[in-house]
Amino acid sequence: MHLNLTSALIGLALLVLLGIALQGLWWSRRVGRPVGVTVADESAERIEPSLGAFGAAPSEIDLPPPAAAARADGRPTVARRAIRLDPLIDAIATIPVETPVAGEAALPHVPGSNRAGTKPFYIEGLNCDTGEWESITGSARYSEFQAGVQMANRNGALNEIEFSEFVQKVETFAQAIGATTDAPDMLESVSRGRELDAFASEHDAQLVALLRANTVAWSVGFLQQCAARHGFLPGVVPGRLVLPAPEEGAPPVLVLSFDAQAALADDPGRAAVRELALGLDVAQTEEAAEPFQAWHGAAGKLAEDLDASIVDDQSQPITLHAFSAIHAELTRLYESLAAQELPAGSSGARRLFS
Repeated sequence: MHLNLTSALIGLALLVLLGIALQGLWWSRRVGRPVGVTVADESAERIEPSLGAFGAAPSEIDLPPPAAAARADGRPTVARRAIRLDPLIDAIATIPVETPVAGEAALPHVPGSNRAGTKPFYIEGLNCDTGEWESITGSARYSEFQAGVQMANRNGALNEIEFSEFVQKVETFAQAIGATTDAPDMLESVSRGRELDAFASEHDAQLVALLRANTVAWSVGFLQQCAARHGFLPGVVPGRLVLPAPEEGAPPVLVLSFDAQAALADDPGRAAVRELALGLDVAQTEEAAEPFQAWHGAAGKLAEDLDASIVDDQSQPITLHAFSAIHAELTRLYESLAAQELPAGSSGARRLFS
């Protein structure tokens, strides 16, 4: 009896330790991965330059306030296209109707929340006049509707509970407008979500460079003035400055962050800051916009203006050779994303890596 009890306790302890280990792996996967660059392709062993993880997902990164949306460098902004359902990353349900439905009759029945669990979903209508799929507006008439739920994002793959919530909301909408629903197969959608999540995990790249004061600390006001000279604008969240994208409403190209407590100090002019994090979320900006060059260039200019050293999360200097190696890996990453019809900066890539 005593031996059996001892064996059982040992087995239980091992299970607890295994559970803790798995939880740790899951947490590092969700929070943003322990390295700042995760670049992989199918033909080479994964290479991970040692930069700190840039933990904020695009949905968590603050855009400039509307009044400050214009680019500081005077370049015009470009209107951003509305999100469209994409069979590459969305499980799509069709909602046929017998006769056209006015948008003003459909709008009140669109679900108040556009999320199923951690996955966004969207409902679109086929405009009778233009023949184009669009977000539902009150002034249009629609001959058909469709709804899609995203099969993966940085929170992981679509699961059965999220899929069921999506179908329930779509069916409620369809019944309210006198339509039927043809939903995709749950097991197939969940399986595709896992494949998409695996692809995203292997091709996610987020870069960060730390700028550390060589001598005296900086005041918040001085930091803001210095960053403004290089095109950075205040974000909504205290302690974040952003370099806006050319597209209005698009995620920022770069995020410069520092201690939020310093930004919230009663006297920001006297609050001391000794470290900044300059982050680039690779999938959010197209390669043609040269975001890597913007990141590298901003790091060098800010370091010179602030008398700071550029280091990684291990306090090791990021040399020109290291920047060059990272750039080479990113070039291969861009090619791999484009080959999967998810080029960086596209709507699909921005949604998948969010």
